[in-house]
Amino acid sequence: MNAAGRLGVYGATLVLIFGGAFAAGSAFVPDATVAARQQPAPSGHESTQHESTEADNGGGGEHSAGQAETATLRGLSLVQDDLVLGPVTTPTKVGKAGELSFTVLGADDKPFTDFAVSHEKELHLIVVRSDGQRFEHVHPTMDPQTGTWSVPWTWTEAGTYRVFTDFVPNGENAPNVTLTRTVEVAGDVTPRPATAVQRTDTVGGYQVSLSGDLAAGESRQLTLEVTRNGRPVTTLQPYLGAFGHLVALREGDLAFLHVHAEGEDPAPGATAGPAISFAAEAPTAGRYLLYLDFQVDGTVHTASFVLDASNHN
Repeated sequence: MNAAGRLGVYGATLVLIFGGAFAAGSAFVPDATVAARQQPAPSGHESTQHESTEADNGGGGEHSAGQAETATLRGLSLVQDDLVLGPVTTPTKVGKAGELSFTVLGADDKPFTDFAVSHEKELHLIVVRSDGQRFEHVHPTMDPQTGTWSVPWTWTEAGTYRVFTDFVPNGENAPNVTLTRTVEVAGDVTPRPATAVQRTDTVGGYQVSLSGDLAAGESRQLTLEVTRNGRPVTTLQPYLGAFGHLVALREGDLAFLHVHAEGEDPAPGATAGPAISFAAEAPTAGRYLLYLDFQVDGTVHTASFVLDASNHN
């Protein structure tokens, strides 16, 4: 199915597969290889374009399961399918307004600009601190002349952040691509306490609960239910072409998965709720951080959850 065909497969059931299907092109690439590919940098896209303390690796240093298992997961490298995420430039300290900007480079080391529209956008930008806090999902704009993507940006807390770019190149059967880098933001950091399983969250006056469990290597049914003041919410609106939008990160290495609902596109003015179900398969046992975007009355809310995946026997 080509990129355009994938746009018509949304509905009320979310399907979450944390690996397997994304094996091609996702293996970790050594920094030395990346550095060789990136020299010389395209004119006008040096790392000094804006202030930045961006680190050059794609993260995943805490991942100990080995390169073979890494190859089944997205979001652990700054290279995939001959595309490279160039240096990410941002304000260097908390409270300083500026821009977050970057360029995706092609196999010829020139800016890549041929993006397909996927989930109503050409590129999805996810930013999250290494402890899972300060999650942001935004949509930058690209300068078609330079290939530089940018979005206004102000850091609210210091720390080490992971920046994920998620997109589909134009082309027949083009795969989804997720590239990542790390950014350091100066300042004092208050570490997040050790995470615990969290099945409920309250955001914007809405209560969201998650039922079901994760198991390594086995599909399990999960259900999210949205209520307000004890009453079911049946006015969930489409957001990015679906009634729910989910990003999942494996705690420790932040291996990434970006999913949407299956089924037909929601009709204009359609609503859904209170329950949204999806099938989830974790690649390994361990702890997973989940972030659900949903929209009501034109406002997008993000609910956060923490689940453990057990070993499947």
